[in-house]
Amino acid sequence: MLAGALSGCGQQAQPPKEAPKEAPKEAPKPEVIKIGHAVALTGDASIWGQSESNALKMWVEKINKQGGVNGKQIQLVAYDTRADSVEAVNVVKRMIEQDKVVAIIGAAQSGVTIAMTSVTEPAKVPVIATTATNPAVTVKDGQLKPFTFRVCFIDPFQGTVAAQFASTKLNAKKAAILYDVGSDYSSWLGQYFTEAFEKMGGKVVAKEAFRSGELDYRAMLGKIKKENPDVIFIPTAQKEAALAMKQARDLGFKGTFLGGDNWGSPDIVTLGGKAVEGQYFVNLASMDDPDIQGFIKEYKEKYNAEPVLPNPVMAVDCLIALVEAIKKAGTEGPAIAKALEGTADLQVLTGKLTIDPKTHNPLNKPAIIQQIKDGKFVFAEKYVTK
Repeated sequence: MLAGALSGCGQQAQPPKEAPKEAPKEAPKPEVIKIGHAVALTGDASIWGQSESNALKMWVEKINKQGGVNGKQIQLVAYDTRADSVEAVNVVKRMIEQDKVVAIIGAAQSGVTIAMTSVTEPAKVPVIATTATNPAVTVKDGQLKPFTFRVCFIDPFQGTVAAQFASTKLNAKKAAILYDVGSDYSSWLGQYFTEAFEKMGGKVVAKEAFRSGELDYRAMLGKIKKENPDVIFIPTAQKEAALAMKQARDLGFKGTFLGGDNWGSPDIVTLGGKAVEGQYFVNLASMDDPDIQGFIKEYKEKYNAEPVLPNPVMAVDCLIALVEAIKKAGTEGPAIAKALEGTADLQVLTGKLTIDPKTHNPLNKPAIIQQIKDGKFVFAEKYVTK
């Protein structure tokens, strides 16, 4: 009635008021599972660390595109350790206390990983090491570290492989060792080589040490040359090994050089030049391995560069094992550790992964002997753990 009366008085009807529009709702953010990555992104070890980081980012993208893990996206939380033990401890504290990671991949170096476990074990956060090969990483003084695992072989096996190769393939009767006394990796690998080589009837005629950061080895190499060894075993990082080989050649040493998995960087060729040509070293993975050709192709397409092995493939092996454990057990540290301990015949990049529950080391992990030919790493031999 009122509306009709107003209209009759010549007033125009007002349009109905629109209902207030609701603000658009934001799409719910997907829940994430945070996984830490302790990696050397600067310093001498960064050539492997950066390649490792690239590989993990690429693999996490693939997992997330396929729906993530248990309906949640994976988020990598990566910090630079600089391959330094003190920095690594700070890094894992930050990951655990601030970022709330459920597990950590890394580190690549044995000493760095051992330092990290002083934080991760009490916090019950699982760690899977990529290329940390010292036995004390997972078992210290006979005590298993419940939350620490690895996907690489260990140094007693690596030292034995090097000694067997020197004895049976190079026909070496006398060996010498030049090692870094400041490195657990270098010191112990030299010791394991000595034990295995002498067990096979060979003799270690000289054992000379230097300290980390020292770059002139002529005095030690002069003593070694006087003993006329067939082989000099140099279980050090690539820079020290390259310089030592050049200096040994300058002193007139004509025999063969042999090294461990830390030689596996293009830097050894750049720094060593002709002195490293034809020499041998033990490694964890090879670009010639047919099982990883798909990974190499993906990596090259994404980054327009070749992966620097072995770290990228070992890091992806860690991620695959960890994701499988989270699928089965959820995101609580003790449950993840228990699931990792039961890993058996899991397909990873480098083959089938089985974790020994007594040591948290992989069983049946192959070691590869590579030779440097024309500046490239060429497959020579393959050994399997027993």
